[in-house]
Amino acid sequence: MRQHAFGPLAPVSSLTLGGGGLGMVWGKTTFAECVRTVQDALAAGITLLDLAPSYGDGKAEEVVGAALEGQLPARVRVTSKIRLGDMAPEGIEAAVRGSIEASLARLRLSRIDLFLLHSDVVPDRAFIATRPADDGERMTPYATFVDHVRPLFERLVGEGVIGAWGLTGIGHPDTLIRLLGETVKPAAIQCIANLLNSAGGLQRFDGPSRAREIIAVARSNGVGVMGIRAVQAGALTSNIDRLVAPDHPVRLDFVRAARFRALCADLDVSPALLAHRYALSLDIDTLVLGVKNRRELAECVAAAEAGPLPADLIAYIDASVSGEVA
Repeated sequence: MRQHAFGPLAPVSSLTLGGGGLGMVWGKTTFAECVRTVQDALAAGITLLDLAPSYGDGKAEEVVGAALEGQLPARVRVTSKIRLGDMAPEGIEAAVRGSIEASLARLRLSRIDLFLLHSDVVPDRAFIATRPADDGERMTPYATFVDHVRPLFERLVGEGVIGAWGLTGIGHPDTLIRLLGETVKPAAIQCIANLLNSAGGLQRFDGPSRAREIIAVARSNGVGVMGIRAVQAGALTSNIDRLVAPDHPVRLDFVRAARFRALCADLDVSPALLAHRYALSLDIDTLVLGVKNRRELAECVAAAEAGPLPADLIAYIDASVSGEVA
């Protein structure tokens, strides 16, 4: 599998195995099938496993622990994350260290290579007050991050507890762009990378996602870019594999992508494969997969092997979701 530069970190494979599917978040699968999916991913040349305690309440990390049996192969790295929300500063360090210790126990490993803040960094508490309560639980004010979270992450790197730190870049665009330009910056950021530029139900601010702009700013500042949500939680596949309400953002995106699916039918290619090739054509270092079984993994590996899409097809796909294709 192709390897790419990854900000200040060691090179990374063009695909990263994500933990959502392994945590059984994206439809039905089994623990044994997920273990085999991890093993197949490593055999295919994937060198990064992207995990979090919230993926199946620790299940994804347990899957990887079982697959690796405590032995991390050479050049393979793992991530984990923490969602802090608007936590009081005095509780942050204990929460972060406790989360890392629990993740390492599930993974059967001694270090997290890349540790990411899973909360959205937003301008301030006044912004949080404008959002629904469920949104607020996932938001960390900029000042809290800069004064307390970022210095802690830096200390953990110095202690060797984590190899580097990063951000999940779905939060407030202006705040993310500000953080990416500061002197102390993340080693990597996870950015929306799909043909709809949609974060779906994960977007907790008004206006466009500005995903491509955030990718460009990260790139210009030497920050590694992990593309996420290539199929937008199933909206860019043939069928959503779980029940979602008619007004759910994923269902709305699925409807919006109707012409894209028609184009895929004309090309005799699956929407998921074409969506992954589209994402891999963006200016990212690695694409995080949400697969839950070996079949889905094999399709993604095939997309990576096929390489980026030609510019004219990208333009046609863009037109199909903008309403410009007749």
